[in-house]
Amino acid sequence: MRSNDPSDVRLVLVNMPDPDSARTMAHLLVTQRLAACVNLLPGVTSVYHWNDVVECAEEVTLLIKTTAAAWPALERQVRLSHPYDVPEILQLPVSAGYAPYLSWVVSETISSQP
Repeated sequence: MRSNDPSDVRLVLVNMPDPDSARTMAHLLVTQRLAACVNLLPGVTSVYHWNDVVECAEEVTLLIKTTAAAWPALERQVRLSHPYDVPEILQLPVSAGYAPYLSWVVSETISSQP
């Protein structure tokens, strides 16, 4: 069942290691209707601690528009498809937005997975 509530919209941030893997992930999520839209932001530099070392990596950030109802399946799919051991997967609520766009996100995103 689909939610018709635009307040259900979520923005998910995921970093990918390169443009090819980012495009593959974006297409997978949209094709499976886990996301209505994914923006790819190339040229992101990430600085982080990993295994007691400060790392610096060029990545591609995905801005994924989805719903709270689709979040569990989306998070599971990203975990299964992502090449990193511990991928960044952050879900943020959308507090406001253009109502027709929010409705479109809801209508294009499945609300649950079997």
